[in-house]
Amino acid sequence: MGRQVVHFEIIGAEPAKLRDYYAALFDWEYRVGDATTDEVSRPGEYGFVEAGTAGLNGGIGGGEGHRPRVLFYVAVPDVEAALRDAERLGGTRVLGPEPASGEFRVGQFVDPEGNLVGVAGPLG
Repeated sequence: MGRQVVHFEIIGAEPAKLRDYYAALFDWEYRVGDATTDEVSRPGEYGFVEAGTAGLNGGIGGGEGHRPRVLFYVAVPDVEAALRDAERLGGTRVLGPEPASGEFRVGQFVDPEGNLVGVAGPLG
C-alpha cells in the first residue's frame, strides 16, 4: 500500500471568514490554535478540523500575507528525505522541514506541473 494522505489545508488571507464559510457549507467544527509553523498560518488563526468532522484531519488558516491555496499532506517516515526525492524527480522544495523541534515536521514542494503538495512525518 502507498503512503496515506493524513491532513489537508485551506489557506487564505481571512481565515476566520474561510472557517465560517466551510462551517456553513459542510458543518465542520474547529479547534483554533497555532499551525506547526508561522509560514503555514499566523499564530492563533489555524482552525483544526478533526477527522470525525471532515473524514480526514485538516485545517483552515492563513492570514495577511498568506496566498490562497488548498493542499494535502502525505505521511512520510522522513520529511527531509521525501523533499530530496521530490527534487530529484523534478519537483521544487518550497518549505521545510519545519519546525526544528517538536513531535513532527512538515515540508512542501511543487510538483513538475506546479501543484503544491505537503509531506508530514516524525522529527527525525
